[in-house]
Amino acid sequence: MPVRKPNLPEAAEQSKEIAMLDAIRLSAKSASGIAALGLPPREPVLGDWLKEGDTGFLYAPRGIGKTWLSILLSSSVANGGQAGPWKAHGARKVVYIDGEMALDGMLERMEGMQSGENLVVLNHEVLFHLGNKTLNLADRATQDALTAYLVESGAGMVVLDNLSCLCSGMEENKGDDWERVLHWLLTLRRLKIVVLIVHHAGRNGEMRGTSRREDAAFWVLKLDYADEAKSGTSRMAKFVSMFTKERNSGREQMPLEWTFETDSAGVVRVDYKQADPLAVFRSWVEFGLSNATAIAEAMDVSVGHVSKLAKRAVGAGWLRVQGRKYILVSGVPV
Repeated sequence: MPVRKPNLPEAAEQSKEIAMLDAIRLSAKSASGIAALGLPPREPVLGDWLKEGDTGFLYAPRGIGKTWLSILLSSSVANGGQAGPWKAHGARKVVYIDGEMALDGMLERMEGMQSGENLVVLNHEVLFHLGNKTLNLADRATQDALTAYLVESGAGMVVLDNLSCLCSGMEENKGDDWERVLHWLLTLRRLKIVVLIVHHAGRNGEMRGTSRREDAAFWVLKLDYADEAKSGTSRMAKFVSMFTKERNSGREQMPLEWTFETDSAGVVRVDYKQADPLAVFRSWVEFGLSNATAIAEAMDVSVGHVSKLAKRAVGAGWLRVQGRKYILVSGVPV
């Protein structure tokens, strides 16, 4: 299957430097003037929610299955295949930057999902073994080197797994520190390279660190425990995925329940289905939505349906209702 290369902006292919004032004079145009330039729109990459140049986050508590889903999404884009209900719009070169996993575990999962030659892995162990280097994405020289490599290799997508391991010397809760990475991500956006950032959830269930990270994101995908599974293993994982932000498709993306299981031959079987509404309801309460109206809007259901879910949760003992506010009962599982 032919590989689709990103449409690099014309400016990125020009070596001639021009003064900033001249650049501003050339670029400041009315809406009709910009339309007349005929700049190509961002093409879809996967489903109707992932497009060229996107920066997005995938986050979850430790051990749920972040890397499982990240590899599936990467393999689907690289092979022009399908991840659950989401079909790829052609094959694109994908670079997976792994800053945490042991090399044998990463290779086992990628081979089990038949990731193929179009998915390239930059593993921290291999980089140290062959180049005696370590990665720090908060370092300008590292950013420039990675940008050059992504452009010369024709990459259409890069996965950063995970943010904590790949960025050193940054305070997670300081928005100003995030600026050191944000400008690089905006450069990749202009080059129409998709960036998928894998990150951890904090104790409150929300994405760890400054909320400013989400400002420039086109989508944020949260993973949470499925009812009967509280942790993933090296051979299987079961979890629920749900978008807490998504601004490409213009529609509500339904939460999905995923199962990844490796058989005796090393082949990874992936199953998915629409998630249990009660589990999704709990996830939104954990996320911070505390009334029926807000949760109904997030789940794209009626307020009455949410009220019925709340009654089930109260009966199960893990929710109490105070006025119109929903409050989780600590220490009580689903």
